[in-house]
Amino acid sequence: MANWRKLTIATLLADGKIDDDEIRALRKELWEDGQIDREEVNFLIELRNSAQKKAKAKKKEVNPKFTELFFKAIQENVLKDGKIDAAEAGWLREMLFADGKIDEDEKKFLLKLKKSAKATSPQFENLYEDCMSKGRSKKK
Repeated sequence: MANWRKLTIATLLADGKIDDDEIRALRKELWEDGQIDREEVNFLIELRNSAQKKAKAKKKEVNPKFTELFFKAIQENVLKDGKIDAAEAGWLREMLFADGKIDEDEKKFLLKLKKSAKATSPQFENLYEDCMSKGRSKKK
């Protein structure tokens, strides 16, 4: 049986990038029902990881419009109830640290997520501090 997610990702990245027309199509299809679910977010995570690998190989960046769509989807999914609980914080940690580093887009996302949440768990606060301290010099 065909793996539709793999096929879709391969098709979207056939030319090595996600262009504006493809981003519009993703937005239209993923939000067709007015919301974004975890399965759709997981698809976007796979797509982003693949796009980052292709972009890195070509010494280019992933389309900033895709990055914006990606983080918007995660924020909407995580903040459905306005709160970030321990399970969601754990899932965010796993997703954000999948490549072993935290980039500036991820830091901006976490800041926006923190500001938008009505309440956050201690686990999210720990994640936030861990991520924001990455790349800072240690003061002695």
